[in-house]
Amino acid sequence: MEQKEPMTKYGFQRLSDELNTLKNIDLPAVNVEIDRAKEYGDLKENSEYHAAREKQAFIGSRIAELGEVISRAQIVDPSELEHARVSFGSTVVLCDLESDEEVTYTIVGGCESNPDRGLISFNSPLAKQLLGRQEGDELNAKLPGGTKNFEVLEVKYQEIVFESH
Repeated sequence: MEQKEPMTKYGFQRLSDELNTLKNIDLPAVNVEIDRAKEYGDLKENSEYHAAREKQAFIGSRIAELGEVISRAQIVDPSELEHARVSFGSTVVLCDLESDEEVTYTIVGGCESNPDRGLISFNSPLAKQLLGRQEGDELNAKLPGGTKNFEVLEVKYQEIVFESH
């Protein structure tokens, strides 16, 4: 049986938008480029043709990849979940007890994760150790870069807003 992939509705929408753009804008545009490049004659030495074919192959594989991810998506609406304890979709404010630095993470599906934006996969080492924790809990998180000591300052639901490309 195919494994379902939990995902926020925002992540699902973002992937669906990308898929629609690839299918309805990017792929037709590259097909026009290929047809135009064919008019230049000899395809063996036609760099425009080869570049357009590579672009077409990339778009095709990305469409297939997105289709696969979307077909396995199990949309979870975090706004409907309880966030007294850390769960899927929770935004967690942590205090690094060594540096006294505050960090904020939102726990999302694997294909939505973007650590630079504070979005971490529910399968990541940190998220796995945060699930079920509540405000005031301290934890020694075993991470790939070593152990870090955190205090959970706040657990809440915060809507994820994706910037449009």
